[in-house]
Amino acid sequence: MIAAMEVCGNPSSVHAEGRAAKALVERARAQIASAFGADGADIVFTSGSTEGAALTLGGRKLHGSAVEHDAVRAWIDEDLATDASGRVHIVDPANSTLQLANSETGIVQTLPSGLAVTDATQAFGKLPVAFNWLDTQMALISAHKLGGPKGVGAIVMKRGTDLPAQIKGGGQEMGRRSGTENVIGIAGFGAAAEAAARDLANGVWEQVKEIRNILENALEAGSKFTIFVGKDQDRLPNTLCFATPGWKGETQVMQMDLAGFAISAGSACSSGKVRASAVLTAMGYDEVTAASAIRVSLGPLTKKEDVLRFAEMWLEKEKKHRARAA
Repeated sequence: MIAAMEVCGNPSSVHAEGRAAKALVERARAQIASAFGADGADIVFTSGSTEGAALTLGGRKLHGSAVEHDAVRAWIDEDLATDASGRVHIVDPANSTLQLANSETGIVQTLPSGLAVTDATQAFGKLPVAFNWLDTQMALISAHKLGGPKGVGAIVMKRGTDLPAQIKGGGQEMGRRSGTENVIGIAGFGAAAEAAARDLANGVWEQVKEIRNILENALEAGSKFTIFVGKDQDRLPNTLCFATPGWKGETQVMQMDLAGFAISAGSACSSGKVRASAVLTAMGYDEVTAASAIRVSLGPLTKKEDVLRFAEMWLEKEKKHRARAA
């Protein structure tokens, strides 16, 4: 990205500076296609998966479920049921959308053949999947979920897929998304995708999964009151979601933040009101449990001693919570 800052041309210009910028964009496009197993597909750069969801889903009202990310839920009919394992059953793939992996629970879905759109944001770079295997028309991805810069993403689509332009102007990105490309961000996206593919091939995420399991086992051994969501399901290697009914997720986030750990709650604040996780509610968990969930995310740099230190601190605070609640 620092090197890309030296290239000042507009990718749409035909002079030498413009061609240099265009080369960076096209190199990144090739890197992402290779990393995602999308050779022969069209890759349209966006500002991220939220914009990608708006461009691919806006005005279509596809079938979907409540376990989707809010950026997808904003555009779909939430008429598909989710079972207790977090699985969503699709009956009309051509008119439906289904995420590849859930951001809160990490649960991985089995996509049906002929699916219209999949949100692959969480899975890309962490799971050995290829767009050309999925038999879906379009997939959404974002750079920052695999170590790239924030504010850049892409729509990956089968060549020839019809995607009417909603952002019109100069006709950039094959006429699907106008506006001067974010060359620096796109260059970073390409580099991150290439690095992620290398990590995946070298077994880095299998090591992350082992450390995730060490954390899960330590917490489970120390707390008989905690529920581990998706424990018996196929999950992202870096995601652990668990709930201790009655101990609000926001409280846990604040307490662990003060202890030096950055985690997130399974519930979110909206207009000053705390609401339970829609994902866990859709899976059948009651409001109290769904509002008590937290998500711990790990990465390639997370060490065994890090998660054991987290487990020790969290169990200490969980014990104090139970003492106060008694």
